[in-house]
Amino acid sequence: MNLRSVSRLGDAFAALGLAMLASALPSVASAQEKVLNLYSARHYSTDETLYSNFTKTTGIRINRIEAGEDQLFQRIKSEGANSPADVFLTVDAGRLWLAEQEGLFASINSPLLEQRIPAQYRLANGTWYGLSSRARVIIVDKTRVKPGEISTYEDLANPRWKGQICTRSGSHVYMLSLLSSIIEHRGPAEAEAWARGVVANLARPPKGGDTDQIRAVAAGECSIALANSYYLARLMKSTKADDRAVADKVAVVWPNQKDRGVHMNVAGGGVLKNAPNRENAIRFLEYLVTDEAQRYFADGNNEWPVVPTVKVSNPALESLGTGWKADSINMVALGKHQRLAQEIVNRVGWK
Repeated sequence: MNLRSVSRLGDAFAALGLAMLASALPSVASAQEKVLNLYSARHYSTDETLYSNFTKTTGIRINRIEAGEDQLFQRIKSEGANSPADVFLTVDAGRLWLAEQEGLFASINSPLLEQRIPAQYRLANGTWYGLSSRARVIIVDKTRVKPGEISTYEDLANPRWKGQICTRSGSHVYMLSLLSSIIEHRGPAEAEAWARGVVANLARPPKGGDTDQIRAVAAGECSIALANSYYLARLMKSTKADDRAVADKVAVVWPNQKDRGVHMNVAGGGVLKNAPNRENAIRFLEYLVTDEAQRYFADGNNEWPVVPTVKVSNPALESLGTGWKADSINMVALGKHQRLAQEIVNRVGWK
């Protein structure tokens, strides 16, 4: 499965579900209406507060459809010039890059977005913007991996870890983006050798999501896993004792601190090409980079702000580590290498 793949049966059900949801949206909103039509592939209940705060602040009502990114891609494309959608939000720079390549986004001019968001987290032509960030860290069993034994992503390909690594599918966009970053830094040949080495070290066939990998390490199924930082923070903050016990059994390694830094990715979005409420859409994106909204990304969903001046006051995030070095490559690299990354994953059998 690649980024574009959705089963025919899934498409049929998705189309039916989206059509029912879309009945709540106006076909074309008047420029005078204080409304924003949002298509979102973010599925975080904590975002509700962001949306309600935006409405309270601006008086602009949000009509929202949530679905998978592939379903929303197809919907926006099929609606064409008649689409009511103003903004598309999704997770991972690879998906944002694909939407831009498909011509879904409009280029906008927002000095505020350019000033608030570092250049590596947005596209220079103003089509999409990273609005929150996440680090892809290495999770290890405290009792089986000693401090310093693993310090880089490259270490995961070392044969000494044979049978000790758990990952989700190599074709998942989070994994493809990590591999894309390695392609950017080390070149295709070394990236493929790395991927082949990781596959040789797997404790089991890839399955589940990032939380499942953390649980597998805590359960002793493997010693090492890869996960986005916010998944561990969620377990740490959980009201369930079992979740907190899982978090207590593992430790975080911030990879590549002596060279390029930990791999970073973003959740973000852009104004759609046929947005009927363009000014409201720009205002929404600008709201999401205010100090208030950026702090809520951190406090509500355990993501990192993209605005560097915003201070995080989330104990769980702070306990993961401070002062770590982030990879500074532009998010565009994670998109432009996606196809090659998928080809490598296919060749090495990273199912």
